Amino acid sequence: MALGKDYANQQCSIARALEIVGERWTLLVVRDAFYGVRRYNDFLVHLGVPRAVLATRLKSLEQAGILEKRRYQESPPRDEYVLTERGVALWPVVRSLGFWGREHIEGVLPMRVFTHAACGTELGSYGECPACGTAVPPRDVEMLPGRGLDPDPDDPVSRALLGPRRLLLPIETDRV
Repeated sequence: MALGKDYANQQCSIARALEIVGERWTLLVVRDAFYGVRRYNDFLVHLGVPRAVLATRLKSLEQAGILEKRRYQESPPRDEYVLTERGVALWPVVRSLGFWGREHIEGVLPMRVFTHAACGTELGSYGECPACGTAVPPRDVEMLPGRGLDPDPDDPVSRALLGPRRLLLPIETDRV
């Protein structure tokens, strides 16, 4: 018996949310958008996702109002994908899922460390700053390489993410 494509019989907000972000690769696309990945080829090389799957995920995230497609070059026409406010509201989900994986899956080392840019304190399990006692919005989060991160990655996106950087700022890859 084939699995259905939605959760029509579920009276649950989690089920409804999973209809939008529950497919394989979707949250990784959103995660990369938080990291500053905006261009199709950058998503492609960083995620290692098949082209058709990436195109489908980007289109569905755009239709759901999570990503906005913006033209950054006219000739030839090129677009980038930027998180909308609705997409930015997924930060607690992405943050919590990463924290859960780090804490509850054996052998998972922190790939990235998230700190409050204003004071440098590592965020707590719910994305709060323990030192300041405040919830930290994604724009005020600095991402640092963790001890599980490959210090010499092959792809240009991973290289661009090696240093400290604020979430949501576009990355610059070493394009040729």
